[in-house]
Amino acid sequence: MSRRGAWALGALVAAEAVLAACLVAGVPVPEPVLWGAELCMTAVLLWRLPRAVRAHRDARRRGLTRRAAAWTALCDTVPAPARRLIRHELALSVSLVRWIARRPHGVGEGAVAVPYTGAQTATMYGFLFVSVVETVVLALVIPWPVVHAVTLVLDVWGCFFVLAMHAACVVRPHVVGADGSLRLRYGALVDIRVPAGRIAAARVDRRFPDGRLVTLAGDGTVDLVVGGQTTVTVELTEPVTFLRPLGAPVEARVLRFHADDPRAAVAALGVGAVPGARVTLPSPAVDVPRR
Repeated sequence: MSRRGAWALGALVAAEAVLAACLVAGVPVPEPVLWGAELCMTAVLLWRLPRAVRAHRDARRRGLTRRAAAWTALCDTVPAPARRLIRHELALSVSLVRWIARRPHGVGEGAVAVPYTGAQTATMYGFLFVSVVETVVLALVIPWPVVHAVTLVLDVWGCFFVLAMHAACVVRPHVVGADGSLRLRYGALVDIRVPAGRIAAARVDRRFPDGRLVTLAGDGTVDLVVGGQTTVTVELTEPVTFLRPLGAPVEARVLRFHADDPRAAVAALGVGAVPGARVTLPSPAVDVPRR
């Protein structure tokens, strides 16, 4: 029962975020839907509140600060997958604002941004166009007011999701740090950090793997696929651990990812990294020692 309550709270918070986005966008939401959502949220919050209060009190007794105790209570009340879902929805909204303001995320001074959205831009805009057409068509053909309103809310959220996903990928590029470290990302779903000392070699290597966004082979090779392809392969001296989109930990020894300009990405990885590591450019194939 407790686990079901935690999942219900996470789902309701996500639904509240969708309703808030629709209200901000000016989409008319029927009052019964709003009242029903608020009543469900209130009921679940009252149900979970005593557990959260006990967790916060126990954390304070252990000497944690108020902020740390509040985070501990939240983690004890809402399961990790639900927290990741809520955090992802918030990250999408922030990414859309950053996209409009042209402010990339996580690209510090001296770092090199490595875009990767070129292979999927046409597809994402195609999805957006289909979503908009579907929204308009269903708004015209559905005669029942309640069904019409629910469908409209879901369709508007779908349009927002596609556009915000693309925005998140644009403002969160791969990053080669000034110290030679590597950060691989896909929007707000995937974030892989590789210290400079673990990069053994990098080369341009175009492949077209089958599978999902993150594919793990038995030998520890991880493909971060964009547009059905990867263009750069990075070999590591030691494995790195990261989280899949749903939170499962993965250990990688070889990373293959897509970059719009793989030659520039490989060349950037030759700066400030481990002595003796190799950077291999496409033909003519020459090993370039890292500086």
